[in-house]
Amino acid sequence: MAPKQDEETLESLLEASKTPEGRSRLAASGAVATTLRHISVSSPLTLPYLRLLRNLCAGEISSQDSFIDLSGSDTLASILLPSAVSVEVLRAGIQVLGNVVLAGEVHRAAVWVRFFPDGFLCLARVREREVCDPLCMVIDTCCSGVGGRRRLEELCGTDSGLRILQEIIKTALKAGYQEEWLEWLLFKACVEEQRFLSFFLTLSSSEDSNTNLDISLTDIFKPELLNTQHAFLLDILSKCLTERPKEVTVSGKFALEILEILKMIYNIVDFTTQVNTAIPTGSPAIDLFGYSLLILRDICAWEDASPTETDKDSLVNLLLDEGLLDFVLSRLEELEPPAIVRKSMVTEDNSSPVELEKRVCPYKGYRRDLVSVIGNLLHRRKRVQDKVREKQAILLLLQQCVVDEENPYLREWGLLAVRNLLEGNEDNQKELAELELKEPITPPEISGLGLKVEVDEATRRAKLVNISG
Repeated sequence: MAPKQDEETLESLLEASKTPEGRSRLAASGAVATTLRHISVSSPLTLPYLRLLRNLCAGEISSQDSFIDLSGSDTLASILLPSAVSVEVLRAGIQVLGNVVLAGEVHRAAVWVRFFPDGFLCLARVREREVCDPLCMVIDTCCSGVGGRRRLEELCGTDSGLRILQEIIKTALKAGYQEEWLEWLLFKACVEEQRFLSFFLTLSSSEDSNTNLDISLTDIFKPELLNTQHAFLLDILSKCLTERPKEVTVSGKFALEILEILKMIYNIVDFTTQVNTAIPTGSPAIDLFGYSLLILRDICAWEDASPTETDKDSLVNLLLDEGLLDFVLSRLEELEPPAIVRKSMVTEDNSSPVELEKRVCPYKGYRRDLVSVIGNLLHRRKRVQDKVREKQAILLLLQQCVVDEENPYLREWGLLAVRNLLEGNEDNQKELAELELKEPITPPEISGLGLKVEVDEATRRAKLVNISG
């Protein structure tokens, strides 16, 4: 058949393969076998034939079975693994595998045996989004279903498997990603399979080194080993928790590992320089610190604590036992007050704001994130409510109920925290009611209008009066 006739025939086959009826007819005519014979590195029609094969295997079980019976994985490996072919060829070939593994366990096992680990590693090193997205789909699907747990253990429990995930992270960092398969795959590996720490440590190692999968974070943690891959990983995990809270499950082990990272990162974050950029800032330490807070915020939001709080093994109780509340309250207390509060803290002669030796926010929104964690911890948890009062932190939380340009939505989170602080807790309500304004405070915005704040002797409430009066 002449080349032009080949192209015309192929175009008609591609058109027919776009419908379920067309795929069924083509499957009955042995189209998969014919297509596999035409696929080769040297053929100029390899790309359209791969696209035809992809369509043939889209939900058509007989074609998916034929692909396995005819050793289609070997044929595709001979095309894809040299990776000297175009991105379009790589993407189409991986999409074929994606449609095949959707058929069931036999198909997933066959693809996995042929491509894990070397084949997947080779493809993961192609720094193209068009390759990374379908590759994540194939690996994630192989790690699902009846035999998926065993393959997931291979992926997460071996150095070669973790290296595949690291290369995927590198590609997504450089080229980006568009589909959600990357998020599902990393969440499944790190959180559901509870291999977060192993993978986190892998991201600190060089390409040729092996990772000790039994070592603890405190044994080897070094600030200089932090990089953008660590921050990117936590960003993705945080996104999964925020966007799909009802579809994912978190273990106590993962929650405590995130808290441990938060505490350790705190010691290397620069709190002396104001950063007016939200995360990601480009600083691995700052970004890790921020994403850890967001993950803990969402974990605390999941658990709707019962009034009795009898579950001692709940995620929030585990975090509380390890000092999460003390940690975030201390971080909030050591910050300089919000800008509007700072302006109110003037000297006795109202000449200038008081200079305080306080820390500043390392990224835009840091104060808000601290308050959000506290607010979620307070929700229906008398243990937390009482501890905030015992630590004399009620006034500290009240100071957060203000608009602050450096912390968008701080006021909303502050009000939520105060509401949760007071809900069902008479002792906290009483203490708040007894708070009195001890001395007049006049913000510059008010004094500029010719007014000042005084305390009414009878009611002990603040009132505005004319300065001239």
